[in-house]
Amino acid sequence: MQLDSTITCPICGRQATETMPTDACQFLYACKGCGAVLKPKAGDCCVFCSYGDAPCPPIQEANAHGRAAGCCSGA
Repeated sequence: MQLDSTITCPICGRQATETMPTDACQFLYACKGCGAVLKPKAGDCCVFCSYGDAPCPPIQEANAHGRAAGCCSGA
């Protein structure tokens, strides 16, 4: 399981590698470049799934076991 994801700000393009939480979804992320507060895109469960280069741990786990999942659904 990959626990680090590089988030790219859609406003200023700044990239930052962050460690994803394994026990919760991260709904907000403040860009360290421009200060924009990022929220998940429609249909995504968290900022890592929307702006990161790796999906969040619950989605990775579901994909590895071939099942559908929603972040923090316990599935």
